[in-house]
Amino acid sequence: MVETISPGELKQEAERAYKKKDYLTAAASFQSAAEGYTHNGEQLEAAEMLNNASVAYLQGKQPEYALETALNTDKFFAAAGDKKRQAIALGNQAAAYEALSRLEAAADAYQASSELLKEIGDQKLRPAVMQSLSAVQLRLGQQMEALVTMQAGLDDVENPGFKQKLIKKVLRSPFSYFNRLS
Repeated sequence: MVETISPGELKQEAERAYKKKDYLTAAASFQSAAEGYTHNGEQLEAAEMLNNASVAYLQGKQPEYALETALNTDKFFAAAGDKKRQAIALGNQAAAYEALSRLEAAADAYQASSELLKEIGDQKLRPAVMQSLSAVQLRLGQQMEALVTMQAGLDDVENPGFKQKLIKKVLRSPFSYFNRLS
């Protein structure tokens, strides 16, 4: 008799492997869990597992697999009205695009993620997404956009630390200069 492993057990196995920094084993187990959840008709859980696999693939230096597993998962969350997980899925796709040096696609995905996070009022994840978007904009040669994005991201931080306060102060300087000119 063949004993089957449940998707939940595969998920736990994947989480253990991830904690041990065995990222590729974790990714494979997350994907197997996704297949199990899909077989059981649990599409949102399957999409969540694919996003986890994407993160594990990125950590395992396999960005092409990271992108492949995360693509279109945002649509499952959008259909369910789960904007937070939709935004996270878009952020995972953006990180994979960025790792593949597909910077325009990364910027678009980070922007879409940021807009969803702003819409739901998430002040924890949005600043990190905005910082990632700003870094991509710098790599694209869009210095002014990067400054504006970084400023907007820092404005969302409820209790900024010393480093964030310092960056906010430095970023205010060019904007106050431009305001005096106009």
